[in-house]
Amino acid sequence: MLTHITLRQLHIFTMVTRNSTLTEASEELCLSKAAVSMALSELEKQLGHALFDRVNHRLVLNQEGRKLLPLADELLNRANNIDQLFDHENRLHGQLRIGASDTIGNQVAPYLLSQFRQRYQHSTQTLFISNSAQICQKLVDYELDIALIEGKTLHPALVSKQFSQDEMCIICSPGHPLTKKSKVQLSEFENSNWLLREAGSGSREFFLRTVAPRLERWHESFELNTTESLINSVSAGLGFGCLSQLAAKAALQDGRVVQLPVPLDMRRRFWLLVHKEKYQNPLLKCFIQFCFEWPSQ
Repeated sequence: MLTHITLRQLHIFTMVTRNSTLTEASEELCLSKAAVSMALSELEKQLGHALFDRVNHRLVLNQEGRKLLPLADELLNRANNIDQLFDHENRLHGQLRIGASDTIGNQVAPYLLSQFRQRYQHSTQTLFISNSAQICQKLVDYELDIALIEGKTLHPALVSKQFSQDEMCIICSPGHPLTKKSKVQLSEFENSNWLLREAGSGSREFFLRTVAPRLERWHESFELNTTESLINSVSAGLGFGCLSQLAAKAALQDGRVVQLPVPLDMRRRFWLLVHKEKYQNPLLKCFIQFCFEWPSQ
């Protein structure tokens, strides 16, 4: 019978999925490793299935564990919402785990979250910033509640909707000959060197989808995993860069780099992603609606 499964067991189960080892999970839960192991073993015994594969001292969620994870997440969220039923001030409760790709995380999310906090007096959010591919994987693994990224994903477990957009730009060093031109043709980028973000980055995806197919030959000078390193490398004359105008704004204003006028549609969409099986509690629903209305607040 499954009637003896407890919220504590489900909470420990979800913590183990996020940490991959009993030691890390026990530290986050402030419990002994033995207590975490016992609770997990008891849960697996009650279900009649192992929930993790043991691989090199790590616990890897298996097929049975993936079946349980959405239900455990929903039950824990619903339990956390019980307090809200008796809150006469109707305040938002709980923690919101947000993932954002580089441009959104650094240039958009701080202002979006500031306005959200001011409006709803809710300040318990975490923000994880990485490239789009890693953000999507964490969303799939229930390590995040929602994601805001620049590149659209086709992952079958995720639902994506546009919530905003920005403009991309091509930049070069101030001393480059093309800065003297009022309009730059794409043919002038033939055999050029480019500085790109790492695989999984939204700006890299945009370049490969929009700019690269229009060039017969181009070279990747460097692969860089931060926007600031890309801007500095462009400024040093190591190649061209393709990135968001939001990310390049400060460097353009202080003259470290120059934007080149090109005959291309450089608009790019921002996407809001949630797991299709994720239980959307009142806090998550409210934040989603806020994102769709922003920046018209």
